[in-house]
Amino acid sequence: MIVSNLQNSERIESLHPLFKMLFDYVKTHDLLHMECGRIELAGDDLFINNVNPICVSASDQVLEVHRDYIDVHILLEGKERIGWKAFEDVNQLKQSYQKEGDCALYSDEPTLFVDLLPGQFLVVFPEDPHAPVIGEGKIRKLIGKVRL
Repeated sequence: MIVSNLQNSERIESLHPLFKMLFDYVKTHDLLHMECGRIELAGDDLFINNVNPICVSASDQVLEVHRDYIDVHILLEGKERIGWKAFEDVNQLKQSYQKEGDCALYSDEPTLFVDLLPGQFLVVFPEDPHAPVIGEGKIRKLIGKVRL
């Protein structure tokens, strides 16, 4: 897991060949005022889900685990808490892995929480079970999906 500000994204862009394309796009487009939906940058290899969810309590959220994609959560508006737990410690399967959606769900409680503010991002790899959209009210965020 990596947490930083968009202004420092160049520090991690070398970790995946598509990170630079993702961050360049986010920095050069007014995505807060765009319609919600999927934005394709490189087909299924790199796309952004522009979403406006209502946050939930930590006790109502589950951990997500992906296999094929790295998630890059970028907050545009509001405040979001994202929970995390080490993959080795996750064992309460709620939904088995589904290829469509690239997701398995676990009901384990996170052991670490990160609070994101607008302009900050969190990168989670497949070994990073995470519980996003924790908090109060609506937020506006981007979820960059970067194929491994």
